[in-house]
Amino acid sequence: MEIDYQPEDSPVSLFDEDCIDHVKDMRLEAEAVVNDVLFAVAKMYVSSNLDSALAVAYINVETREGNRYCLELNEAGLRVVGYAFDQVDESLSTQYFETIYSLLDTLSPGYREAFGNALLQRLERLQQNGQ
Repeated sequence: MEIDYQPEDSPVSLFDEDCIDHVKDMRLEAEAVVNDVLFAVAKMYVSSNLDSALAVAYINVETREGNRYCLELNEAGLRVVGYAFDQVDESLSTQYFETIYSLLDTLSPGYREAFGNALLQRLERLQQNGQ
């Protein structure tokens, strides 16, 4: 017996299109990270020299102390992968951080101070607006 089968007749999809919505584009995530903390570092941008993809992106950051790092962003978090812009040292085995805030907090006292000052200014503005 022969059956005509059309893929659109199938009630079960082999490819879950909703799955696409859940995949993060790490380059977009990296841009958001940069925009979030740019005020508290000397320089920060998504690397255009290292290959970024859906699964990984690289961010170059220079702290207020003048130290340069290359950061890797992926689903596991952020970590230092190099001590110069656009440098990935495969031999480094550094800790992953869940947020850019916690990573920068460990690397840069200047970041910590700038972040604290920004928070204080915002609280002062809120207090003034509330009176």
